[in-house]
Amino acid sequence: MVKKNTCVFISGQGSNLKNLIMRSRDDSFPINIRLIISNNKKAYGINYAKKFKIPYIFIDTSYLNYENKVFLNLKKYKISFICLAGYMKIISSNLIRNFNKKIINVHPSLLPKFKGLNTFSRMLKNKEIKGGCTVHYVDEKLDSGRPIVQKSFFIKINDNKFDLKKKTQKLEYTAFPEAIIKIFRNY
Repeated sequence: MVKKNTCVFISGQGSNLKNLIMRSRDDSFPINIRLIISNNKKAYGINYAKKFKIPYIFIDTSYLNYENKVFLNLKKYKISFICLAGYMKIISSNLIRNFNKKIINVHPSLLPKFKGLNTFSRMLKNKEIKGGCTVHYVDEKLDSGRPIVQKSFFIKINDNKFDLKKKTQKLEYTAFPEAIIKIFRNY
């Protein structure tokens, strides 16, 4: 199997990144993580890049031409697939067009419900019965791309947003790799 050179975009803790790195070490897993991009210099996930000796770059998205740096690095590392793992920035139309159906995101809700931020607070306020995650293709509308994999759990009456986050992340660790396998099984 020829693995797809993949870039993972992160902004924070990088727990999904760590999970994908571990999975990518398996010969039968279809991606090879060749680059990590963060828009946050202090993202803890950068430590996983260092630990596993994966090239990483910081992108200051406040600069007008930051996207040029993104494209240069994607080209340099021959990236053909992108995973957004807790990347807290909207991806540009230009990047989406250039990587058509080759950018996926993991979102901490059962889309189309609760797109955007503050998902867990909004779920609790809305008295939702179920929580979960969705791995979906990225398109030009926020959290609106076609779902690839969804996983769910029942919300308990005394769950708080930290409980929901923990339960959701546990599902993300299986949903994200499952979605990647599903995508490349169809290629």
